[in-house]
Amino acid sequence: MLDYIQFVLAPQVITGLALGVAVILVALGLTIIFGLLDVINMAHGEFYALGAFLAVGLGSLGLPFWLLLVLVPLLMLPIGIVIERGLIQRVFHRRDRHVTTLLLTFGLGLVLEDAFRLGFGPNPHRPETPIRGAIEIAGIYLPTYRLFMIVTGTAIIAAVALIVYRTRLGAMVRAAAFDRNMAASLGVPVQWVYAGAFAFGVALAGLAGVLLAPIYSVFPTMGRDFILMAFTVVIVGGMGSIAGAVVAGLFLTQVQAISSLYISPVWSDPIVFAIMVLMLMVRPQGLFGRLGHA
Repeated sequence: MLDYIQFVLAPQVITGLALGVAVILVALGLTIIFGLLDVINMAHGEFYALGAFLAVGLGSLGLPFWLLLVLVPLLMLPIGIVIERGLIQRVFHRRDRHVTTLLLTFGLGLVLEDAFRLGFGPNPHRPETPIRGAIEIAGIYLPTYRLFMIVTGTAIIAAVALIVYRTRLGAMVRAAAFDRNMAASLGVPVQWVYAGAFAFGVALAGLAGVLLAPIYSVFPTMGRDFILMAFTVVIVGGMGSIAGAVVAGLFLTQVQAISSLYISPVWSDPIVFAIMVLMLMVRPQGLFGRLGHA
């Protein structure tokens, strides 16, 4: 039993945690965008892929991984602002904006996916792992880079929660999410809060792409695969809930990681989706309330 825990269960739990923090980063972007703009961003997976491809492209120019961790999210910010100002706001005030923005972002995702295929080719890319080796903790050997991902991702998630719930900027975001008209009447620049929140969500997705690029192959359709898990996390945790995204992300990725030890890995995704369906049947609003309503 001790050998099983040491060499099988513990590494799998660490792998689940590493994937969990990346999923949470993507889900946080989704939940902030939905909680504030009430927009279901179907292109969010492609923004995650864009971050990974930027890391691959800039890394091929000789830029170190540690610089890419900062540079790629910064590059994603103006991209997010341009998309929100130039595309989302053009249909945002229409009566059927939920359907229109969903179709708009879905089409944008298809365009980005084809752009990745044209720019980088259909074959997968695999950046070098910046931190090699493993660390022994209580007789358990754990991959160093996965531990780095867990620590870094946890710090970023904590910083996002601190910004949203403990700063003046976060108060403006929550006020705009709760009642945009009242917030605007009190002097909150709602339009720029929208643009900034959308760009911030896009940057979080890009950061997740940079972190996962050395572990998983980078290929044009990677966003389509990853976004399903992120949407499941958002639905289970509660649309627009930051706390829900964190709790659901950790729970679902551990279910996925541990279940693959006992049954065929092809069943890990159906189990996660079954949990989502069960949550929709029992508690449609998810585990927690929406941003601005908690």
